[in-house]
Amino acid sequence: MKTAIVTGVSGQDGSYLAEHLIQRGYFVVGVDRRRVSDPRSPARPTLNGLKKCQALKIVDGDITDPVFMTRLIADYTPEKFFNLAAMSHVGQSFKQPVATFNIDAVAVVNQLEAIRRFSPETHYYQASTSELFGGLTCPPEGYNEESPLHPRSPYGVAKLAAYWSVRNFREAYGLFATNGILFNHESARRGSDFVTRKITLGCAAIAAGKQDKIPLGNIDAYRDWGFAGDYVVAMDAMLDHSEPDDFVVATGVAITVRDFLIKALNAAGLDGGKWEDYVEFDPRFMRPSEVPWLKGDPTKIKEVLGWSSTVDVDGLTKMMVDNDLEILG
Repeated sequence: MKTAIVTGVSGQDGSYLAEHLIQRGYFVVGVDRRRVSDPRSPARPTLNGLKKCQALKIVDGDITDPVFMTRLIADYTPEKFFNLAAMSHVGQSFKQPVATFNIDAVAVVNQLEAIRRFSPETHYYQASTSELFGGLTCPPEGYNEESPLHPRSPYGVAKLAAYWSVRNFREAYGLFATNGILFNHESARRGSDFVTRKITLGCAAIAAGKQDKIPLGNIDAYRDWGFAGDYVVAMDAMLDHSEPDDFVVATGVAITVRDFLIKALNAAGLDGGKWEDYVEFDPRFMRPSEVPWLKGDPTKIKEVLGWSSTVDVDGLTKMMVDNDLEILG
């Protein structure tokens, strides 16, 4: 069996990717952090099921430990390596900028160097982000692979350092190293501290009579939301391509947080037209520097890899709300 290493395997993307790779016949080595792993994580039931098929091995470890990562790569010399682990909460990155840089940038350099030395045939994927663009001058057609980069958070800055490190190792050493510049992607496995899941859980709780208001920050921000299950297919397709390259992964459609809220309220059987009745502004969720508009242009990945999203934002919202209604009975 071919082997793939997936860091951040207990997260939303990691669990979907592990499923996808196992279905394709891979043996998956998933890296998880024991001290922060939550048995109540939305992805945990999926991982527990995958472990039973003996095609998934969970390894406890910290991606910021270069000795651990080097041993892992040297021991398995995987065909594919997907780095999905990150300090991925943008708001929290302002409170922990140094930790964010160590996890999201320095750890990437350590992985690339270990692959260069011990497994140079490995195809490497770095989970990059639309936060690289900053959202201040979004073109009507959306950001593409040639758009200028202007990150506006410690998270974005760290991810930009990782992005350029991947390109440097690719050009300097000939590694098969790629950046997937993914725009927002969600699912029922998304953590409750992300705005989409906060909204869908809140709408379900209001419909169940267990909550009155949903605390939110900036509801005017535009985002391009897709389904995480679609996006992991794009990740894998990048590593199957004949040449390493960087790709934007997006739907090409952007709506506001307010629009997402309205869709979620309607999906929960509430009146989205009266959304003001269900929201309270909470300044804790405002960022020091906001990213107003993120829309992606997926033309390149459609033309080169033949990938496109299969779930639109309406289907995504309903999927998440239906799941949360079921959870709350």
